[in-house]
This record gives sequence, structure tokens and C-alpha cells, in this order.
Amino acid sequence: MISAVFGLISFAIFVSTRLIGRALARVFRSKGYNLRHVLVVGTNRRAHGFAQDVALHPEWGYHLQGFVDDQWWSEETVASNTGALLGGLDSIPALLRTLPVDEVIVALPLASFYQQIAEIVASCRDHGIAVRSIGTFFDQEQTKRTAYLQRGVGTITLHDESWNAWGFMIKRLTDAVVSAVLLMALAPVFLAVAALIRLTSKGPVFFRQTRIGYGKRPFEILKFRTMVVDAEKLMAQVEHLNETNGPTFKLKNDPRITPLGKFLRKSSLDEIPQLINVFLGDMSLVGPRPLPVRDYEGFSKDWHRRRFSVKPGITCLWQVMGRSSISFDEWMALDMRYIDQWSVWLDIKILFQTIPAVFRGSGAV
Repeated sequence: MISAVFGLISFAIFVSTRLIGRALARVFRSKGYNLRHVLVVGTNRRAHGFAQDVALHPEWGYHLQGFVDDQWWSEETVASNTGALLGGLDSIPALLRTLPVDEVIVALPLASFYQQIAEIVASCRDHGIAVRSIGTFFDQEQTKRTAYLQRGVGTITLHDESWNAWGFMIKRLTDAVVSAVLLMALAPVFLAVAALIRLTSKGPVFFRQTRIGYGKRPFEILKFRTMVVDAEKLMAQVEHLNETNGPTFKLKNDPRITPLGKFLRKSSLDEIPQLINVFLGDMSLVGPRPLPVRDYEGFSKDWHRRRFSVKPGITCLWQVMGRSSISFDEWMALDMRYIDQWSVWLDIKILFQTIPAVFRGSGAV
């Protein structure tokens, strides 16, 4: 009897949390938060119907980036002003590199455009972007429009490696709670470091820089300033001393670093303000390190860009397995390994392994 009651209560709690979660998600999405950016391939009547459905249902949380096609194929699509024609089918790889895109919706007939769609799926797989189809197998157009996205009706998933929704929700909740607790607990350290920076060098306490985050969305990262003022402008003077391969820049004895900055970097105290980024949702406690725009623009392989299919983090496998002492290719491989093998337990393991890595100062610059 007790086990039956416990089972009913557990089931009721499970259903309630799912319903509440979905309701909250709809509210946030309808107000413009947590939107998924969508690129539509095709400009036929089916693409037009999809765009109209997205416009009528903001609670779905989709933002239409635009259309891709060799030309406008439906006057209705042009007249609706739901999105611009961003380029032809051959422009998709370039668009995926430059635009924030979370999903690609294919409205083309699957049989007639099989080769082109296969290439689209391959490109999206490199970037970690989901691909769904609302096209028929043959060329016929439906005269009756359907709500393509509601409960997945009318869609075929061609590629999707995104994480489990519940796991993602747990990760975000953990990030918010832990970052808030750490910010309060480390408040004395935060104030002490800020005071030391002000006393030992001219300039602001914080270093602010645009980084590339989840879905290639730019955000402003916060760190304690460890370099002289205008260090970014002095980059050209030290760029030739770069000690890493690939597009990233690392220099162990960078002359721009202040004496206090060396200690802050060695102890990783300069990273504390990133807890604010985590609390705001731009970053996670664990995830691939966020890269500057300069580094991202130097990427030469699309599979490297799959690291942007998840939120960047304060620490990751790279931090606990050598930090800046490993090569760029090894770094990217570790990021892919993290994405492919992610679980809540992996995050916990990395967080606990980060602590001794910080005390050792291994590979810190």
C-alpha cells in the first residue's frame, strides 16, 4: 500500500514538474527569452506557411533568421515580409559560420533535392546544428497549411545531436544556484582583489571583452584585469611571440601582464567575475572555454565550430588535462569529447578535478 501511494505521488510530481516547466518555457519564450534561431531552406508555399506559423506562435521560441534559396519561388513568401533571402543554397556553409543558427528547417522536396539536402545535413553536423524537414518526399504542394512545429507535427528530424532537455534544465538550474552561492561566499575575496587591482595599477578593475558563446552568439565576458590598460591595442607588438599553434594566442611571459596579474592568473582568481556570466546565463560552470572574436575568425575547420553548440564554461576537460600546455588540436578534440560524452556526472567530475588543477597552477598563464 505504501509503495503504491509513493508511486502515485512520484508520478504526480513528475507530471506536475513537466507541465510547470513547459508553461514557464512558453512564458519566457513569448517574451523573447531563450529563443532558437532558425534558418529556412526553401521559399515555396510550405516555407511561407512555416514562417507564418512561427510569427503567430511566439511561445514556440523560434526566431526566423531568414530564407535560403536560389530565388524566391513563391510570391506569398516574398509579400509576407517574414524574412529576407540571405543567399543561394551554396551559401549555407558560409551562413552557418557567421550567423547564430540553432536549427535549419528544410522546406524543399526531399527526393528532388536529395544531394543538396545531404550536403546541408553534413555541414550542420560539423557545427552541431539540428536539421528538420517540413518538405514532402515528392514535389507536390499541400494546399492546406499545417502547424509544423507544434508537438513536432509535420516535421522529420534529419539530424539532431542536442542534449537531453531535462539534463540541460538541470545544468542551467545548477549553474544559477551554485554561481549565486559562490558569489556570496567569495564576496570578501572579490572585494579584496578589486582593491588590490586599484591600488597597484591604473585602469578599471574588470577586463571586458566580447567572446563567442552558445550558438555563436556574442556576449561580454567579465574577468579581473591582469594586464596594463590598452593591452588589446598592444596586441600587434607581441602577436609574433605566440607560443601556441592554431588561431589562439598564448604567451607565458606576456610583457603586458602586471605583477599582480601574474599571481591572479596563476591562482585563477582572475576568473571569479565569470560567475556573474554564469548567473546571467551567458556561460556555464562547465563547458568549452569562450574564445575572443579574433580567435573564432581564425578557425579553419567547421568541426571546430561544434564547440559553440553548447554554452561556454569556466572550466572544462582542457582545464583539468593540461590547460594551456596542450596543443590547439588536442584542445578542440577534448571539447568534442566533452560534448559527445556529456552528463551531469561528468560536470561534477570536472568541477572536482578543477580544484587540484588550480592549486597546482598547471599550464596557467
